[in-house]
Amino acid sequence: MAQQPTESKRLLSHTIAEWASALKYEDLSPAAIQAAKLFWFDSIGCALGGSQQDDAKILLKHYQAMSGGKPDNGSGSSGGDGRATAFVSGFKTNPVDASFLNGHMIRAMDYNDIYWKADPCHPSDLIAAPLALCESEGLSGQDLILATIIAYEIEMRLCEVGRPGVREYGWHHATLSAFAAPIAAGRVLNLTPAQMVSAMGISASRTFCPGAVTAGKLTNMKNTVDPWAGRMGAESALLARGGFSGPEHIIDGKEGLFAVFKHVQYEGKPATFDAEALVADLPNSTESHYRILDCGMKSFPIEALSHSPLTAMMKTVKEHKIKAGDVKEIKVEVIARAADILGDPHKYRPDSKETADHSLPYCMAAGLVDGMVTPLQFKEERVLDKALIPIMDKVKVVANREFESLFPKFQPSRVTITTNDGKEHSTRVDVPKGDPRDPMTEEEIAVKFTALGGDVVGKEQCKKLQSYIMSMETAKNLGGLFELTTVG
Repeated sequence: MAQQPTESKRLLSHTIAEWASALKYEDLSPAAIQAAKLFWFDSIGCALGGSQQDDAKILLKHYQAMSGGKPDNGSGSSGGDGRATAFVSGFKTNPVDASFLNGHMIRAMDYNDIYWKADPCHPSDLIAAPLALCESEGLSGQDLILATIIAYEIEMRLCEVGRPGVREYGWHHATLSAFAAPIAAGRVLNLTPAQMVSAMGISASRTFCPGAVTAGKLTNMKNTVDPWAGRMGAESALLARGGFSGPEHIIDGKEGLFAVFKHVQYEGKPATFDAEALVADLPNSTESHYRILDCGMKSFPIEALSHSPLTAMMKTVKEHKIKAGDVKEIKVEVIARAADILGDPHKYRPDSKETADHSLPYCMAAGLVDGMVTPLQFKEERVLDKALIPIMDKVKVVANREFESLFPKFQPSRVTITTNDGKEHSTRVDVPKGDPRDPMTEEEIAVKFTALGGDVVGKEQCKKLQSYIMSMETAKNLGGLFELTTVG
């Protein structure tokens, strides 16, 4: 029986679904295609590094046990049977679990892409779902590129339309990812618009995520909730293809996203959403502007709002040849949300990687003492090194109201280092490296990729992966990608 409409007005879920269902690879701009490949290059590198994190190992072991497969013994042989593959281990499973495992590996180090508007998001958290479905359905590199660009388009638009963003109301952006993930997954499965509407309704109905996962003391869930939304997108698309229904009014209908957030206030004003902006000028030709071109990458493995102040400090230290022992105080001026997220009291005593990479005091102290901030700075022994505590206590994180009006167009920060002799050295940075206005080149991504993946699959394999990913549009299927990302 056909699902009966519950609203008399034109619902946004239908507009989005009809656009995504109609968009074809031939409609994509060359710039968008190139960007999709670069983001996959960055994301696979992040996944190789992420595979070595403790939480990724816990998840792999858990899903191997759940499937009846043999746990990975460290040799790369992990048992399992299915049509989709987990990176590095080569574990074979169903596409839903594979999308989660691979999505988590991309996210595990908090080193993947970043987009800031009303809300932050990491669209690459969602693209492992289209990949798993492309593999299990025997589809091509072009199919994956198309779904990737759709994932970025909808995720980034959703993060633009809140006034203010859902983060200000205490919700995590995985709440919004649950609306985007099934659209990208559904395009891979070639769902009808009606099926895609149901997929969105299924996914978003059960993936609202409170902001507690990134507030205060952080846990493994910080890097897990968004990949879980991607997982839900894959499963919801498969369910919708099988005839399972979901609410079409999940965005702008009765008790949907917009209605729920109207019940709360921020600074005395009710939440609003720009419904028209969500679907205005959806790209549909090679001449269109695709949102993926507006997304940035991370040059440091840390929370996105830390990049500008860390860049500013490193420039100051290098220019004036400042040593850690010379420093009396490091004043860090940032926007209010950065001060709140990155400078709260718990961030001065991080006891885990998850808290350390969201701690401005830690990142500044480690950068000052070590002269760099790389994944090495987030190993447990470094995070727990008490020698950094006196340096962290010299970091003063201050909200600068002047900067508020410039955000999110710019991500302004000013770092002022006062040395023991009373001199002050100040640097302001508005656009961190990796921002679309100062993008990372393929060569710079390759350096990051090898740093993350060289010890996992080998440097020669990293070069082969670069070649494969950057010519992905020629691949008839994606088996070669998994061969190159599997150890042994």
